[in-house]
Amino acid sequence: MTSDPRDNGYLTGQMLIAMPQMLDERFVKSVIYMCAHTEDGAMGLVVNKILEDINFPDLLEQLDINSKTDGKNIGVHFGGPVESGRGFVLHSSDYQQDGTMVIDPQIALTATTDILRDIAKGEGPAKSLLALGYAGWGPGQLDAELQANGWLSVDAEPDLVFGIEPDNAWQVALAKIGIDASMLSGEAGHA
Repeated sequence: MTSDPRDNGYLTGQMLIAMPQMLDERFVKSVIYMCAHTEDGAMGLVVNKILEDINFPDLLEQLDINSKTDGKNIGVHFGGPVESGRGFVLHSSDYQQDGTMVIDPQIALTATTDILRDIAKGEGPAKSLLALGYAGWGPGQLDAELQANGWLSVDAEPDLVFGIEPDNAWQVALAKIGIDASMLSGEAGHA
């Protein structure tokens, strides 16, 4: 039996919500699904920022993968600034192959071209999100950002990861923990 990393204060399988005072423009109003978080560092995928200059059919063509689907076009997300040419598919755990990392009972991660081929053939997971790049933190870095109130965390439900329009995900994630986005300020308070 493996222990849940969240039992140790880690956020694997959770979502991070950027606070309004986030200074790094790459993460302003970001919602990040945490694929891994341990004492050695953290890795996650931004789930609410679509890349405008590339789409799924173009990506399949670049990889020389034939698409037999009915033109289904999944958005290609900005997963984060690290290794921006590397692709990751965050997906429902109904699909698994040798290279799949099951993160929790409902969500898994696969970073092989085989999953793209299966999606193109209509044989992929029921729900999926394709991301280029990832967000990464070194040992203790994310913990420090959390302590400095740069991020909030929320339970990640598949509907929050896969079922919400990217433009609305930040507000919906905040509302899930009872926060009205219009009531947040990017200004630090002084007593």
